[in-house]
Amino acid sequence: MNKFLKEFKDRGYFYQCTSEDELSKLLDKEKIKGYIGFDCTAESLHVGSLLQIMCLRLMQKHGHRPIVLIGGGTTRIGDPSGKEETRKILSEKQIENNIKNIQKVFKIFLKTNNPKLKPIFVNNFKWLGKLNYIKFLREIGKHFTINKMLSFDSVKLRLEREQSLSYMEFNYMILQAYDFLELNKTKNCIMQIGGSDQWGNIVNGVELIKRHSSKQVFGLTTPLITLASGSKMGKTEKGAVWLDKKLLSPYDYWQFWRNTDDRDVINFLKMFTDISLDEIEKIKDKNINDLKIILANKATAMLHGEKEASNAERIAENTFKKGTDANKLPSLNLESEFFSSLDLAGIIAFLKLTTSKNEARRLIKNNGIKVNDKLVEDDKVIIDNTFLNENNFFKLSLGKKKHFKIIIN
Repeated sequence: MNKFLKEFKDRGYFYQCTSEDELSKLLDKEKIKGYIGFDCTAESLHVGSLLQIMCLRLMQKHGHRPIVLIGGGTTRIGDPSGKEETRKILSEKQIENNIKNIQKVFKIFLKTNNPKLKPIFVNNFKWLGKLNYIKFLREIGKHFTINKMLSFDSVKLRLEREQSLSYMEFNYMILQAYDFLELNKTKNCIMQIGGSDQWGNIVNGVELIKRHSSKQVFGLTTPLITLASGSKMGKTEKGAVWLDKKLLSPYDYWQFWRNTDDRDVINFLKMFTDISLDEIEKIKDKNINDLKIILANKATAMLHGEKEASNAERIAENTFKKGTDANKLPSLNLESEFFSSLDLAGIIAFLKLTTSKNEARRLIKNNGIKVNDKLVEDDKVIIDNTFLNENNFFKLSLGKKKHFKIIIN
C-alpha cells in the first residue's frame, strides 16, 4: 500500500475511497494535488474541522500539494448535508470577513516555506459567481438525474422527515461537483477529501469529471468523529471549540484536550498530533493523565505555539495542585447589578456554566463548587463583596477541572 494511504489509515483518517488500488499505484508514481472544501459559515473554523486540516498536513508530509477551497460561492447557498433545516443566509460582508479570518488558520497549520508544497488557496465564488444559468444547465446539469439526486442522504433524510429543503440547497451537490471539475481543469487536482457525509457529493464530482473529460480522479472520505461519550466532536457545554484565540483562549483550548475521555486519548494522539505512530506505540501504556497532558501540549502548540502550550500547562498545574495563578484563569464578566441580585447558583446559571439554576444547586449539594478555593456547602449562599479581592473578582471552581475568574463590572 502507498505510504500516504497507509498512514492515512493508521492514523484513523480513512473511511471510504473511490478506486483505492488505482489511487495507491498513482501515488507511488507521482506527487499529486488534492483539495478539501471549507464553507465560511462562521468567523472561524472549530475543532470539528481539524481532522480535515490534519489530512492536508499529512498530504504535505508525503510530498503532495494541498488545495484549500474556501467556499465563498457555496456558502451563499448552504450545504444541506447533516442539517435539519436551511442554513442562515449570510450577508456578502459577513462571508468576506469570515473568509479572511478562516484563511489565517490554514496558514498556521500548513507549511508555506516550500513552494512545491505551499497550499493553494482558491475561492469558488471566482467561478460560481460568473456562471451563466442556461449554459450551466446545458453543459453540467445534463449529467445529473433527479432520481439519483433524491437518493443521497443529504436530500433523502430531509424529505423522509418532511423537513423543508429549498431548491437552492438542492443545487448544492451540483455546485460541489462543479468545483472539483473546475479544479481538475485549472489546477490539475485529482483528489477530493471530505467527511463521510460528503461521500455522495464527492462521487458526483468524480463521475462528472469522467463524463465531461474522461479523466480519472479520486474521492477519499474521513469518518465523522464521535467521542466515546457519544457527544459530537468539538461541542462542549460552553459551545464550539474555536481555532481562533479571539473566540477561545489558548488556555481553554488546552483544557479541551486535557479533558479528553480516557477512551479517546490514544486515537486523538494519532489523529490530532504529529507524534509518530511508532512513538505513540511506545508511550501508549503511560499514565493516562500524562498522555492527556502530552495531547493537550502537542495540539495547543500546533495552533497557538509552544509558549502558549507551556503557559497553559503551568497555569493548570498551579491552579489544580497549588490553587494559585487565579489572575491567569479564563475570565467571565458579570455586571454588578446581577452580582448583587443573584445567589451563587443563580450566578452560575446566568453565566451558562450549567444548564439551569437547579443543576447549579445540585453541584453545590454534591460538593462540586468552590469559591476562592473553599468548598461551598450552602446551595443558597449569597456571594457578596467580602468574597472579592482588591481587583474586584473571585475565583469560581466547578469540579476539579473547570476554574474561572469572575470579574464584577
